[in-house]
Amino acid sequence: MKNNNDTSSISFTAHYTGYVWHHYGLSGREFATAQGRTYYSLLRPFEYLARGLLGTDIKTTLLQRHYLIDRELEKLIASHPRLQVLELACGLSPRGHRFTRRHAGIRYVEADLPGMVKRKTALLENLGALNARHAVRHCNILDEGTPDSLEAVIAREFSPELPLVVITEGLVNYFELGTISGFWRRLAAALSGFAPGVYLTDIYPEVDTHRFAGLIKSANRSLRVASRSRFTLHFGNDGAMQAHFRALGFADVKVFDPDREDTEAPRARGGAIVRVVRAGN
Repeated sequence: MKNNNDTSSISFTAHYTGYVWHHYGLSGREFATAQGRTYYSLLRPFEYLARGLLGTDIKTTLLQRHYLIDRELEKLIASHPRLQVLELACGLSPRGHRFTRRHAGIRYVEADLPGMVKRKTALLENLGALNARHAVRHCNILDEGTPDSLEAVIAREFSPELPLVVITEGLVNYFELGTISGFWRRLAAALSGFAPGVYLTDIYPEVDTHRFAGLIKSANRSLRVASRSRFTLHFGNDGAMQAHFRALGFADVKVFDPDREDTEAPRARGGAIVRVVRAGN
C-alpha cells in the first residue's frame, strides 16, 4: 500500500549537503551543484551567527554524522570484506563512489526516488563509476508490496549468504516517529535474513535539556517551513533511542554522540545535536 508521505520536495537540503561534502573534501566537484553553492553562500552569515550563539551550525552536524557513519562502515568492511551496502535516500552522497573505489570486495547499491535516481545515475555514469559492484536503483521506503519497496529491492539486489548494511543519512527526522518506526520495524525484519544485518543512521534528538534549546527549536521550525516537511526531533535521550530500536526488533543497538567519538569532524562547543545509531541483529 502506498503511503502518501514523500520527501521528494526536500531538494534544497540535498543540494546544500552535497556542496558541504564537496567543500570539505569528501567528494569531487561533480557532486556539487550550482544550487548547492548558492544555498551554501546564502546560509554562511546564519551559520556564523549559529556558531557564535550555539557553538555549532548546520555544517558541523552534517560533518559529524557523515564521518561517524563512514567510521562505522569502515569497521564493518574490515570485518566483512565482501560486505553488501544499501544506501537509501542517497541524494548526492559521495559515499558509494568513495567506498567502492577504496574497497574492491564490496557491492554498493544507492537508492532514491525517481528524480534523484536519474540525476545520480547520470553523475556516476559520467565518472565511469557504475558497474556490477556499484548501482543506483529506485526505492521508496514507505512503499509496501511494490517493486520499489524496501523488501523488493533487498530481495533483488543482495545475496542472503553475505552480510548487509543499510544506511540512511539525513532522512529519518523528515518523518513523524510513528511513520519512520514502521519503516524501522520492516527493516529489522528484512535484515534478519543476513548475518550480520546492520543499520546505520543519524537521528536528531529532542533538545529540551540542551542549554540552547529555544534557539535550536526555532531553527527547527524554520527548516520545517523551508523544506515543506514535518521535520521532527525524536527521543528525549540516548537511552530512549536505544530502547525504541530494540523494541522494533534490533537486538544490538549502540548510540554514538559525535562529541565523544574520535573522528575528523569538528566538535560542537555547545554540545552535539545529532546522534548516529548502529543497530543490528
